[in-house]
Amino acid sequence: MYRPRSYLMCPPEYFRVSYSINPWMDPDKPVELSLALAQWETLRDRYRSLGHTVEELTPHPGLPDMVYAANGATVIDGRVLGARFAHPERQDEAERHHAWHREHSAAEVRRPEHVNEGEGDFAVTASWLLAGRGFRSSPLSHPEAQEFFGRPVLGLDLVDPRFYHLDTAFAVLDDTRDDAVMYYPPAFSPGSRAVLARLFPDAVLAEEADALALGLNAVSDGHHVFLPQEAQGLFGPLRDRGYEPVPTDLTELLKGGGSVKCCTAELRGGHRRAGAAGAAGAAGAAGAAGG
Repeated sequence: MYRPRSYLMCPPEYFRVSYSINPWMDPDKPVELSLALAQWETLRDRYRSLGHTVEELTPHPGLPDMVYAANGATVIDGRVLGARFAHPERQDEAERHHAWHREHSAAEVRRPEHVNEGEGDFAVTASWLLAGRGFRSSPLSHPEAQEFFGRPVLGLDLVDPRFYHLDTAFAVLDDTRDDAVMYYPPAFSPGSRAVLARLFPDAVLAEEADALALGLNAVSDGHHVFLPQEAQGLFGPLRDRGYEPVPTDLTELLKGGGSVKCCTAELRGGHRRAGAAGAAGAAGAAGAAGG
């Protein structure tokens, strides 16, 4: 079911691939920064044109991966569980997210005890909090999240290093329904596949080509599904289920191992708008409503 959302994004002002912490990253492949910024701005503006609010986190020159804002925290009902990054290259991002949420959240903001990488490994459905493990987030972060959010957490084992975060292999299409998801089965262990098949018998199942285009690194507002334009095999199944695919070009940001979802953190309730960015989002929402 469509509804306006609030998102947090971080411009790729300092984005580059200077180290490798996942199989997608190759420091020998240069990033065209102006193109990365233009692609990111197009995504941000599309959100706003559809009535969504987009807040912007200030980037930092020493933290090139801050553009992947979804990794910085998980927000449910205004309550914020911060991130604790697995790799030292990204660990300083956590404090910048924490500070932003402390300033703008109306509810509790918690620093985690155990490694979790925010919405990279946490996916929110109507009833569950699905939690990935195997490459980044610690299994110990799962009970920590369950205690904090008071929501059942189901752990899923990732087994293919190309799909190192849950959000590279799994996407929620409608968070008002527990059966509206899409995923790539081979990214998961046999037991986790069986759990997913039992929970989501009507899920959209991705083929390898679409998964490797990071087609599951997608954002849905309940109707529009923003996903990489190369994942064309998902467009038909999504339309068959009543969704509208929004093909998105983030090829430069894919060089860091992320696409639409990695760039988009959802603020689920209780956050105050952050000045000009919030006002711009509101203006975009008003324009979309008027159209």
